Amino acid sequence: MGEHDHEHGVDLEHDDDEQELEREARRLVALSRIRQYGDAVLRMQAREVESFDDDLRRLAERMTALMHEANGVGLAATQVGVLRRIFVFVDEGEDRVLVNPVITKRSSESDTDDEGCLSLREVLVPVERSKAVTIEGVDASGERLELELGLPSSRIVQHELDHLDGVLIIDRTDDESRRAALAKLRPQPVLGAR
Repeated sequence: MGEHDHEHGVDLEHDDDEQELEREARRLVALSRIRQYGDAVLRMQAREVESFDDDLRRLAERMTALMHEANGVGLAATQVGVLRRIFVFVDEGEDRVLVNPVITKRSSESDTDDEGCLSLREVLVPVERSKAVTIEGVDASGERLELELGLPSSRIVQHELDHLDGVLIIDRTDDESRRAALAKLRPQPVLGAR
């Protein structure tokens, strides 16, 4: 069967385009709900989570849904304006929630790769990270977790943990990449504006 199913009068190519447009629209709506570079909350230190209640579980569910809608692989609470030490991420296809995370071990080997961020939309900069980490914390119900992670999950958790400390990828890259990223992030003057 070709691109068009004449027998049923369905234009399959048109349906694919509509689905793609719908997905992109959902992504843009999701991104509009994520704090963007320049928002002061992205530079703030998140506080330890002390109560493991329905509010925390709802926050984790909301963040996980938002992460997927925005086509991300990780999202920290500070990125949604919540100063609590919680982030969500995708680990080998599985959604995970980490509360009060702490890296307890880092490999001596590191890896430099381009990183993007849902809070710095147009920016991709090289960042050096430990290849493997052991991270401890608890899940949204307060159950202890210890995860031994290799790439790419180790890179994701280091990135999200940075967010909880008010650190962004532009703080972790080389000077030249930082300058180029900041030029992209700075609002451009509108010509002819008064």
